[in-house]
Amino acid sequence: MNKILLETVKLQKKYDHKNGVIELFESVNIKIKRGELVALVGPSGSGKSSFLHLLALLDNPTKGKILLNNKDTRNLSEEEKNLKRRNDISIIFQDNNLLTDFTALENVIMPLIIKGENTGSATEKAKKLLKDVKILNRINHFPNELSGGEQQRVAIARALISETNLILADEPTGNLDYKTSEDIFSYFLKLKKLNKAIIFATHNRELANKADYKLSISKGNIKRVNARP
Repeated sequence: MNKILLETVKLQKKYDHKNGVIELFESVNIKIKRGELVALVGPSGSGKSSFLHLLALLDNPTKGKILLNNKDTRNLSEEEKNLKRRNDISIIFQDNNLLTDFTALENVIMPLIIKGENTGSATEKAKKLLKDVKILNRINHFPNELSGGEQQRVAIARALISETNLILADEPTGNLDYKTSEDIFSYFLKLKKLNKAIIFATHNRELANKADYKLSISKGNIKRVNARP
């Protein structure tokens, strides 16, 4: 049986608004096991990105708790959360968040350099990943010299280079053509076989149906549904 990697317990998120309190999530209880590939689905504005931010410890729940490797994250300091994101959680942001003053290659090796890995080893790993996402020929270009799809591929490589057990991806194929989207999804399947857990938010129904199952967000609730009809 695969070990539970991530769990939310009665997770609730509210926001204060000029028109009153907005309850984004009411009481979310999910368990994500190692080796699971999970699609996060729901209409625009339903809270997919907000939920991923909570799971990535980039935002705090109003109530409830998030357990990572069976450890409560509620009382972690910001420094400890940063360490979790560095060592345990990889995040693929919807807007890429690439460093504009660094080349594609430099962006990808950055997480390993921060961890203290030598440049030669980090560069070798980065080039392999950039080859996997089909952008090896653009590694010396800066983000503003890349198309939106190319930037997304660089962001995916940067997120995956840390080899964490949990990958959170916000519309990872949103700016990609069909073939590249399929390539990225195939790479996710490889990570699944390595016992990684991947949660990806998507509007792509075809990709969502290839996941192990879906987490569907609607009106503050998140429920598990079968991915395949």
